[in-house]
Amino acid sequence: MVLQKAQRSEVIDNFKIHAKDTGSAVVQIALLTKKMDYLTEHFKTHKKDFHSRRGLLMMIGKRRRLLSYLKKKDAKKYQETIEKLNIRK
Repeated sequence: MVLQKAQRSEVIDNFKIHAKDTGSAVVQIALLTKKMDYLTEHFKTHKKDFHSRRGLLMMIGKRRRLLSYLKKKDAKKYQETIEKLNIRK
């Protein structure tokens, strides 16, 4: 996949809530953001890769849904997450 095991574990370590946390909304958002950053760089050189572009658009939608869920459940955690990931401007 896009992220190597070391990169993935680094992202999880930065955003985990407790010791065994690998699937909370915050961790999922961080992993999706990292993958999206990689794909954005990929499209700068491969402009006609439309199949991967569709995957990117699906990731954007999934991250948007996770962010809205997080905003509904825990507004403080939502603010911390978007500031830490530099998502909104």
